[in-house]
Amino acid sequence: MGPWSRVRVAKCQMLVTCFFILLLGLSVATMVTFTYFGAHFAVIRRASLEKNPYQAVHQWAFSAGLSLVGLLTLGAVLSAAGTVREAQGLMAGGFLCFSLAFCAQVQLVFWRLHSPTQVEDAMLDTYDLVYEQAMKGTSHVGRQELAAIQDTFLCCGKRSPFSRLGSTEADLCQGQEAAREDCLQGIRSFLRIHQQVASSLTSISLALTVSALLLSSFLWFAIRSGCSLDRKGQYTLAPRACGRQPQEPSVFRRSQGGPAHCLRSEADAIDPRRYSGSLRWLQDNDAAPGPLSHHLPAHRALQGRSPGVLSGCPARGLSG
Repeated sequence: MGPWSRVRVAKCQMLVTCFFILLLGLSVATMVTFTYFGAHFAVIRRASLEKNPYQAVHQWAFSAGLSLVGLLTLGAVLSAAGTVREAQGLMAGGFLCFSLAFCAQVQLVFWRLHSPTQVEDAMLDTYDLVYEQAMKGTSHVGRQELAAIQDTFLCCGKRSPFSRLGSTEADLCQGQEAAREDCLQGIRSFLRIHQQVASSLTSISLALTVSALLLSSFLWFAIRSGCSLDRKGQYTLAPRACGRQPQEPSVFRRSQGGPAHCLRSEADAIDPRRYSGSLRWLQDNDAAPGPLSHHLPAHRALQGRSPGVLSGCPARGLSG
């Protein structure tokens, strides 16, 4: 495969990769929006506590998700524009955005491996605080918030062997609510599904980002070295053979050869040396004009020469 074919294939791959990165950015944006405005996360975040453990984690996850979406989208747009327009600056900007997105994703993966249960622990701690506040009866708002959490997750109470409020839990779950699952298990099950989706998106994002980094760097070097696909506005001069004159267009050959030859013909026509005998004869006979029959031989001689003079220029000009 030649260099031009490799550049063409790299351009097609870059455009396809940018398209999938835009789709990935849309998916991540949808997930971030659901995480921030979703009922399951919002009901935990809005709990009126003196210190909400989940609120700080929620804000950090939302900011990181928005930053990642912005970097991926901007990198895809710049790389696609740089690929189409063959611009080094746009391609370098796309490479920079993908580099920052790759660093953010690596940090996210490291955080997931180092603290896999941080979000889950924060949500469970928040639920425990709301549950204890409602069971103690210190505030009516606490019981409303607990009821909102249980209705959102379709759960009721918590069955923990370390619970100190076992006598009050019986009054909390009655009727159909008693058949619901434990809220601790319900929150864990919901977060497990959410984290699986997030892990899948992160893996796909890493693969596409690495591919975009390699393609953008290759295309940047290709554009810099002049191996563009269309070579817009770039022309090369072929080497001329030794001792060979450049051939001019036929229009210029006619226009250059015709007038020059005509000028030479006219100069020859008015050369006084060619007609010195005739002029001397006219000067001798100018003083005393003779009969008309004396001038006829000279007139015939001039007529014999004049057609060659007059017909030389136009005939050569048209034939040239």
